[in-house]
Amino acid sequence: MVGKPNVGKSTLFNALTLLDAAIAPYPFTTLKPNRGVGAVRVRCPHMEKGRPCDPGNARCTEGTRWVPVSLVDVPGLVPGAHHGKGLGYQFLDDLRAADGFIQVIDASGGTSPEGELAPPGSYDPTTEVAWLEEELVRWVASILTRDFDRHVKTVELEGGKVEEFLAQRLTGLAIPPPAITTALRQVGLDRAHPSHWSTDDRLRLARALLRTAKPRLVAANKSDRLAPAVPKEIAEKLRPLPCVPTSAESELVLRRAARAGLVQYTPGSSSFVRGDPAKLNEAQRHALDRVEDHLHRYGSTGVQSALEEMVFVQLQRIVVFPVEDETHWTDSKGRLLPDAYLLPTGTVARQMAYRVHTDLGEGFVRAIDGRTHRALGADHPLENGAVIRIVSHR
Repeated sequence: MVGKPNVGKSTLFNALTLLDAAIAPYPFTTLKPNRGVGAVRVRCPHMEKGRPCDPGNARCTEGTRWVPVSLVDVPGLVPGAHHGKGLGYQFLDDLRAADGFIQVIDASGGTSPEGELAPPGSYDPTTEVAWLEEELVRWVASILTRDFDRHVKTVELEGGKVEEFLAQRLTGLAIPPPAITTALRQVGLDRAHPSHWSTDDRLRLARALLRTAKPRLVAANKSDRLAPAVPKEIAEKLRPLPCVPTSAESELVLRRAARAGLVQYTPGSSSFVRGDPAKLNEAQRHALDRVEDHLHRYGSTGVQSALEEMVFVQLQRIVVFPVEDETHWTDSKGRLLPDAYLLPTGTVARQMAYRVHTDLGEGFVRAIDGRTHRALGADHPLENGAVIRIVSHR
């Protein structure tokens, strides 16, 4: 989760993880990364077996499996971060291993570029989307071009591939080689003569790398303070970048109230049920009234939707259920569908085997589809929701 200070990143993080990262109405409340685990929803296959599953790594409620996702809330970024302004270097280093970015913006326009509170409407929230991209591009370009001329001349003299040079240079950013190849193709650079690339060429390559390997989604936060038409206008201005209106504060109120037994609420729902009114004080009733009004206007708080849009659409992840018995869908202890794995779309059977355990990958013989009982080869791509047994000689 990225963005300028004081837009609600830590509130969004707390709502998704139910942790207690510091929240305060002033800039740089977050001085180091907050790390936690959220979850995305999928239909649990146990419904097909007619009995409850025994989840280990992902809880299941009424046929919905909540698959864990690692989240990081990083210190706020301000213009000039790639030069070290604000907490720039710390912020940027915290982004290296991220698969994608949810950029949180103050949709009410009530926060300055430095994160100072201001009257709503004082700032155009879409401008921070553009300058954050520029900060990221220049950060990647600085990593890409460090001692660039000297190294690429060696690559050219030795007849090496520029893709391999870039992959080694970008290892710390977790940018896979296929993304590098795609970005080079999009930009149309001369791969045989990288020493001819200009500064602008390198910036264009950095931009293409980010868009290919690090997808971004905008959470138009504090939408509870706005008419529904305003976030729609913001989303229209940001196209093709995906934008989801959110109220992190409303989601946090509901999740904490549910944890305390004051309401019944399922994240992502369009409503909640209040418990015993006698247990609520006046402030709590007022807070729930405000949240209820927001749900009526928007249909949800948008928080769960934003995370699932990022995971399933932007990052193109699927969920696969590994088992040891393809008939009963159980593990060696007889537990029904104990695990659920988030995997990239296109993951093949052997790759999943390695994800479960290195020995299964190295000793891979075949996979078996738990629904069709068909044998699957090592390079067979897995489908979303598949129940899979790995057969290995180890």
